[in-house]
Amino acid sequence: MPHRPAPLDLAAVEALARRAHAAQRDKAGRPYTEHLAAVAAGVRARGGTDAQIAAAWLHDAVEDGAVTEEWLAAADLPEGTVDIVLAVTKRPGEGPEAYAARILATPGALMVKAADLAHNADPVRAAVLDPDTRERLRHKYARMGELLGLDDLAAGGRDGAA
Repeated sequence: MPHRPAPLDLAAVEALARRAHAAQRDKAGRPYTEHLAAVAAGVRARGGTDAQIAAAWLHDAVEDGAVTEEWLAAADLPEGTVDIVLAVTKRPGEGPEAYAARILATPGALMVKAADLAHNADPVRAAVLDPDTRERLRHKYARMGELLGLDDLAAGGRDGAA
């Protein structure tokens, strides 16, 4: 049986994610890596595992085209990380119900998506967006929060953000 190398540690995963997303900006024009760092910090604060924290750093990597699914599958990542990343990766034409069901069916994915939604719904981030975008995103995040059983987002009590 071939020896598989030890998985990348969190510092290496962070560095990889920062390189992969270095040129990207969020809807507010901020470096996209700030969002990744906030989601990773949110997962860590919720008591997430190394696999979940690594997935937080990479949660948008496939969706944004920063890495391919093939690269991800071959990468030496903590066990479970790839499954979580693929679970939170939206597919073209996929409805929110199917997306939420996949997240709920994948161990560890809900925490990553909860941290992602929490940062996306941060009123400070939303404040710099135009009112139409802010309202559209608020509804989008509240609906996903409802589908995932995340009461604070489902209640729609917070503004949507970038």
